[in-house]
Amino acid sequence: MVLHPIEAGNFKLDGGGMFGVVPKTIWQRTNPADANNLIDIAARCLLVEDGDKLTLIDTGMGHKQSDQFFGYYSPWGSYNLKGSVKKAGFSMDEVTDVFLSHLHFDHVGGAVQWNKDRSAYEMAFKNAHFWTNKRHWDWATKPNAREKASFLKENLLPIEAAGQLRFLRDNTQVVERASDFNFEVFYADGHTEKQMLPMIQYQGKTLVFMGDLLPTTGHIPLPYVMGYDTRPLLTLKEKAYFLDLAATHGYYLFLEHDAHHEVITVKHTEKGVRLDQVFAFSELFN
Repeated sequence: MVLHPIEAGNFKLDGGGMFGVVPKTIWQRTNPADANNLIDIAARCLLVEDGDKLTLIDTGMGHKQSDQFFGYYSPWGSYNLKGSVKKAGFSMDEVTDVFLSHLHFDHVGGAVQWNKDRSAYEMAFKNAHFWTNKRHWDWATKPNAREKASFLKENLLPIEAAGQLRFLRDNTQVVERASDFNFEVFYADGHTEKQMLPMIQYQGKTLVFMGDLLPTTGHIPLPYVMGYDTRPLLTLKEKAYFLDLAATHGYYLFLEHDAHHEVITVKHTEKGVRLDQVFAFSELFN
C-alpha cells in the first residue's frame, strides 16, 4: 500500500461558523481570520494505492459551480484535484474507487464535472465506483432545511445516473471493517448522518482521515464544534470517544480542512486531550 496526499484546492469559511459557540477572541489564536472574518481552509484528500485498487478519499469542491457560488468561499492558492492526482503519478481515469466521507459539496463536488461543451454533466472519474452508505445517501438526497445548501443535486444525481454509485453495507458498530477496502471505518453522526472516516494501517501506524469530525488543529478541545453540525451535542460525545482512542493508541490524524497542518497526534493532559505533535505527511511516510 502507498498513500498520497491530494490537495484539491484551498478556500475560506466563516470563522464563527467553523467554531460555533466559541468566541472569536479564543478561536482566532489558532485560526486567524481576515478582515471578513474568514479563515483558511483546505480540501486535502487522500489517494490509496493498494494492489489493483486506486482509491481516492473525497474530491474537494470541483470547478463546475458558478462564479457567484465560488465567490462565497474565496478560493485561494494553486492546488487543484486533477493536477494533484497527476503529481502523484496517476490520471483521473486510473482511479478505481472514490470513497466519500460524506456528501457535502466540499467533499463530493469534484466527483462530477461539465462535459467539453458544458451541455451536460459527466463523471470526473470515468472508471471509478463511488462509495457512500445508504443511510447517508437517503439523508443527502432528501435533505433537511439546515443542510439543503450543502447537498447539491448536481453533485449527487449524476453519480447514480451513471451507474457508478455503490453502498457500503449497513454498519452496526462505531468502528467497522469496510468489506470492500483494506481499512476500517469510524462512523460519526454529529456533523451529518453516517459520516465515514477511514482508519488505515500504514507503515506500522494508524492514520485516520478526519473529515469533519476534527476539521482543524484548532478544533481539538471538546466544545469547539462547528456551527454546521446538525447534532452538536452528539459531536461532543463522538469527539470525546475518538480523541480518547487517538491519544491512548497513538493515532495519526490526517486533517482534511486544516490548510497549514497535514497530520497531527494528540495526548492526554490534565485539561483533557490536547495537541501533541504536528507533521508534514512526507516527514512520517516515505
